[in-house]
Amino acid sequence: MKILITPRSLTRDGHKSLARLEDAGYELLFSTPGEFPSEDELIKLLPGCVGYLAGVEKISSRVLDSAGDLKVISRNGTGVDSVDLGAADRNKVQVLRAVGANARGVAELTFGHILAAVRSIPFSDAAMKDQRWERRKGFELADRTLGLIGCGMIGQQVARFALGFDMRVLACDPFADMSFKPSNRFAFNSIDGVLADSDIISLHCPPQDGGPVIDAETIEEMKDGVYIINTARANLLDERAVLAGLDSGKIAGVVIDAFDPEPPSDWTLAKHPKVVSSPHIGGFTSESVDRAVSVAVDNLLAALK
Repeated sequence: MKILITPRSLTRDGHKSLARLEDAGYELLFSTPGEFPSEDELIKLLPGCVGYLAGVEKISSRVLDSAGDLKVISRNGTGVDSVDLGAADRNKVQVLRAVGANARGVAELTFGHILAAVRSIPFSDAAMKDQRWERRKGFELADRTLGLIGCGMIGQQVARFALGFDMRVLACDPFADMSFKPSNRFAFNSIDGVLADSDIISLHCPPQDGGPVIDAETIEEMKDGVYIINTARANLLDERAVLAGLDSGKIAGVVIDAFDPEPPSDWTLAKHPKVVSSPHIGGFTSESVDRAVSVAVDNLLAALK
């Protein structure tokens, strides 16, 4: 009757929804407050646990093979790419997701970052704090084209924001919801079409088995002076190719909210003067956390019942 809790915000700050697990008779265990649990820490904590409310930490086959009593992993987010799903299936462990819980938070951060990048807001703020009056010319978003690679719940919300700024929006998604038709300024297209015709490209897809979505080849297909926004997963970008594109001027700017590992072991990309970065805060809002934890707890209770 034990449940392990590992998301960093929950181990550090707790959450009112966790009380529902205790009310149902479960004992809660927490990993190191505010930190990613290591593989060794998970192997130490999971034996005896029937449930696991998980963050984005890697859950390896070694971890799952050590957790003989585990019945369900409930993510407080959408992605399950950090979980060895084959090992989970072999050990008869359900893997559940809080689908859409943080979509609004990630979408709002994405659009905030777009504005910050094209208007050089972080640069301007840093210069003012250093008492330097320096200006960089930006551009307006109206009639520019935003390309979305991935158009699920997050991508659709970003599309609505962009349309509100009078942008054109192109989207590609292998599982596209063709009923999503928010405007005649929105259209689904091939990935090649999105890459070639967009002024800003925003990533909202899971990691791909074939490697990064943004690499030297795909960068070559893009417009000169393109902006790339990644609030999804770090391995969607080939860092060397992106750095080369930034240094050559092919890429005007990059936004990153997801790194691997976190914090990054190599800060080269995050420190680049044309990069705006944040420490994986897309779903880190009061509302998104509340929704995600509530859904994750619901999933645990339903599965264990």
